[in-house]
Amino acid sequence: MISAYRSRRAARNANKIKKGSKLVDVDVEVTIPEHFRCPISLELMKDPVTLSTGITYDRESVEKWIYEDEKHTCPVTGVSLTTLDPVPNHTLRKMIQNWCVENKLYGFDRIPTPRAPANAYQVSDILSKIVDMRAKGNAEGVMELVVKMKDLAKESERNKRCIVANGSARILSETFEMFSSYKKQENASVLEEILSGLTLLLPFDQATKSCLGSNQCLSTIVWILKVGTLSGRRNAVLILKEILSSDQTKLQEFTEVEGSIEALAKLIKEPICPTTTNASLLAIYHLVTPSTSFDHKKTLITTFVNMGIIDKLLEMLVDCSRGVCEKSLGVLEGLCSIDEGLEKAYNNALTVPVLVKKLLRVSDMATEFSVSILWMLCRYEKSKGVEDSVAIEALQVGAFQKLLLLLQVGSSVKTKEKSGDLLKGMNVHRGRVDCIESMDFKDLKRPF
Repeated sequence: MISAYRSRRAARNANKIKKGSKLVDVDVEVTIPEHFRCPISLELMKDPVTLSTGITYDRESVEKWIYEDEKHTCPVTGVSLTTLDPVPNHTLRKMIQNWCVENKLYGFDRIPTPRAPANAYQVSDILSKIVDMRAKGNAEGVMELVVKMKDLAKESERNKRCIVANGSARILSETFEMFSSYKKQENASVLEEILSGLTLLLPFDQATKSCLGSNQCLSTIVWILKVGTLSGRRNAVLILKEILSSDQTKLQEFTEVEGSIEALAKLIKEPICPTTTNASLLAIYHLVTPSTSFDHKKTLITTFVNMGIIDKLLEMLVDCSRGVCEKSLGVLEGLCSIDEGLEKAYNNALTVPVLVKKLLRVSDMATEFSVSILWMLCRYEKSKGVEDSVAIEALQVGAFQKLLLLLQVGSSVKTKEKSGDLLKGMNVHRGRVDCIESMDFKDLKRPF
């Protein structure tokens, strides 16, 4: 009995902290004052700012409201804002900091005083110095200034917007072009640093895209893809994706650069990180997709096929994220637009099971790509006069039920037509094979 009392007393004392002559109970719930909470996030404000309507919000939340959600009204009152630049509320911030100090024992750490955001004068000064250093050929000076700009951009979205608004991407792209024109080996570090800075300023304006899309810049980007550091190759493919996705005229110019196709394929066969893989797939998609057209496109697709990209894509599709899955299927559809690609996919044992597995499982886009590829494979098989092995294998892994469901839940007209054609081809063989895939229909309630 005495030991039980001592245990209870020890437990009570463990929940108390001695402060002078007072005992403070840490289990007491402390309520944050309402005027310290952001009306958007309902969390304690770290950097309170006031809009033109007089309502105060946390900077991060209200800037997301204004710039990312593109809403130019006050979140509370709904009144249109006369200016999009919020004013720091220093008085309220100091009150919040004092309150955090008073309640430190309850787990509230003092919020740090936010740094002053970058302004147009500060950014312009850095850019002018970059231009001066560029004119002198001072690579190290340019690197230091680019690093300084990167640090500013990483501090906050507001800084990034200020840097972008002052034409930083154009200046950096011109600097990249200048250092690309001679001694690439000696300027490798500054070229990679500039690319790193440019990735923080995406998306680019037309002037920046035109500059980076020049033959000199494309040649340097491909060179970095081949021999650069891991981070340099990552940044290079991110920039390349932006150039190719927005300017169709650059597709053929890129393919004419020696080693460009091999460099892209290597990023797929020897992945660096998910970001690099996504960017590489998107770049290849723009090169092989049926919606693009330029000279020697068939030769380009054949090159990708001969490098074993189809086999690698199918291996990736077995277990990958949604983004990688959609892009891989898009690239696979483009590669299957010629007989060489279809033959490679037809002879791979993973093709049909993987495509059927992605039906109605990942996204509408992935489903449409999968149906399109299966449809092309069936047509290819008929053109070769071979038995319907694709239809039979698809039946065995549950394609019939999925295609029927696809017709009911809704899809594009083309996808429905292709699904109908596939179902007609499979219906002939339904009596010969077991066409239930237990993994996909395990949650269905059956009467038997």
